[in-house]
Amino acid sequence: MRLRIGLWVVMALLFGAVSTHALAANDRQFSAEDIFALEYANDVQVSPDGKRVVYVRHSNDIMSDSTRRSLWMIDLSNGEHIPLFSDEFSYSSPQWAPDNNRVAFISNRSGSQQVHVHWIDEHTSARVTDVRRGVSNLTWSPNGEWLAFSMEVPAGPTDFARSVHRPSRPDGANWADTPIVIERAYYQQDGRGVLESAYRQLFVVPADGGSERQLTSGDYNHGGQLAWTPNSESIIFSANRRDDWEYQTLEANLYQVNIASKELTELTSTPGRQYNPVFSPDGRYLAFLHGHNERVPYRNAKLHVMDWRNKEVTELLSDLDRSVESPDWLNNNTLVFQYADRGKLKLARVSVRGGRHTDLVDSVGTGSNGRPYLGGMFSSSQNGVLAFTHATAYRMGEVGVWQGNNHRILTKLSDSLLGQRDLGEVHEFTYRSSYDEQEIHGWYITPPNFDPTKQYPLLIEIHGGPHLAYGPYFAAELQRYAAEGYIVFYNNYRGSSSYGEEFAMLLQYNYSSPYDFADHMSGIDALIDKGFVDTNNLFITGGSAGGIATAYAIGLTDRFNAAVATNPVINWVSKVLTADSYLSQIPNQFPGMPWEEHEHYWQRSPLSLVENVTTPTLLFTGEDDRRTPISDTEQFYQALKLLNVDTAMVRVPGASHGVSSRPSRMIAKVEHALAWFKRYQKEPAQE
Repeated sequence: MRLRIGLWVVMALLFGAVSTHALAANDRQFSAEDIFALEYANDVQVSPDGKRVVYVRHSNDIMSDSTRRSLWMIDLSNGEHIPLFSDEFSYSSPQWAPDNNRVAFISNRSGSQQVHVHWIDEHTSARVTDVRRGVSNLTWSPNGEWLAFSMEVPAGPTDFARSVHRPSRPDGANWADTPIVIERAYYQQDGRGVLESAYRQLFVVPADGGSERQLTSGDYNHGGQLAWTPNSESIIFSANRRDDWEYQTLEANLYQVNIASKELTELTSTPGRQYNPVFSPDGRYLAFLHGHNERVPYRNAKLHVMDWRNKEVTELLSDLDRSVESPDWLNNNTLVFQYADRGKLKLARVSVRGGRHTDLVDSVGTGSNGRPYLGGMFSSSQNGVLAFTHATAYRMGEVGVWQGNNHRILTKLSDSLLGQRDLGEVHEFTYRSSYDEQEIHGWYITPPNFDPTKQYPLLIEIHGGPHLAYGPYFAAELQRYAAEGYIVFYNNYRGSSSYGEEFAMLLQYNYSSPYDFADHMSGIDALIDKGFVDTNNLFITGGSAGGIATAYAIGLTDRFNAAVATNPVINWVSKVLTADSYLSQIPNQFPGMPWEEHEHYWQRSPLSLVENVTTPTLLFTGEDDRRTPISDTEQFYQALKLLNVDTAMVRVPGASHGVSSRPSRMIAKVEHALAWFKRYQKEPAQE
């Protein structure tokens, strides 16, 4: 049976039910419709003189079921907080000009996504591009005369496609669509579908408007973060220009292109990826990141510095067993960067001469995802001021500023809503895995008005990746579960990032497996030992890699009343041969090709355990998912039906792997799960 109801009907019924319940029971409860009222800051950019911050303010629109992106500015001297652009259009990628008066940004205010420049003091703006494709990596030249960016350029038909005879269509004839010829190895992308053959090239455009000029060419992708040389004559970028670049996903070198002659110079040739270049303010040093090319599922990014005078390269922080992100310069001799450490995203600095790093801030985050993933960013002025996104377990991303070893929070975007809600309290704890006594770091959220003398149903929510991490950050989805009376447990099981390479590599060739399963179950048992968990009511859920872990777990245990697996992998053989990630996943995550190591792929697949499953299971997947294709969900659904296991499949039309990226979809994901869990809730173990 397939039940499909219009979205507006579902939302009306849902909001009506939830609103009535909330008003009747507790008007301070965090409810489903509250998700539409959430706001947060991202892309915070401090001006070169450290006096003002421009940022993108994200807020949800209940009428269009989308996220509005407006542009706001804060004066650091007096705290004045004003909108630069807050209307029906979308704004992104703000970048300050060296003169501290102009801000470049990307917006659809002229009908399509174009680069615009806004003059702050003059209160006027102008469009400076007229391009037909999306612009990325927008960057000012040091002299303020140019803007550089990257953009895809169509490759045109291949020799084979051109050789196919195509009869002329008579006027008025109604023929079928022309067949699509695919010859590229990388031909699809989650969220975009089947890709037109195109290559990312670099461009420059005069900052006061004019025709854009293409700097690079060839059947390669050029881009990533762009770094202008101090004399504004060349741009440094990262690219893989090998003939077999589609198969070499772990390779990229730094190149320099002259904007006048378009001459290309290779700057690095070390095996692995060199990327994220950034010059020191005086132009003496070029910092960049490096990742090795070993065929493993996880690697730390390491910080390197090139002396621009002689091109000698030095590695900094070689003993830091963490992955360095987004290096920038605090001054001519000091680098600042962010890194994930034990479930927190931190800002730190290190001298260009080497030595140990010093932590500056440990609360970088946005809370933009419905789950407590690590995420956030910062920017640096030329005189020691940092702007960053700040988040806590109870607030989404705000604008923060660090200066002179002190930091302050400048906005309260989410206070208007979250300050009026009773949120679940987030608790940190560690425990030992029953598999090998490995320490596992976790958190649990207790419901509002929690009474430790009572017992509550427990829900474990497993993160994706698996080489990602959760932390003590606001999570709308998890707070909804807590608001409905669940203790919500989440952890950073073996394989998670932010605990070093050795911990991340504990899952090499072992995901999913009884090892990470033991990490989850041991945490549940540790919480049961605290005395406030109702052992008659245990539930499990997770998305992507967490969906895989959920499906795998119910093949190993019947302890859970019910399970919800969101966009899971069920059969690794079919997954890697249908998903968009096959070129990187097969050689790095598995010991061989599927036809060579079939038994290994099968052992990692939840389908291999399906005969053991008795747990009622809800499957929730986007119909346009190309990362974990819905065909995997269908395999599990049909297998469970053949075994007479109670199961339901929720298909989300138009949704890709980010199945909860729109507000209504996030709500649908949580509310379907809550309804499924409620259906299988039992009487408490103890009255």
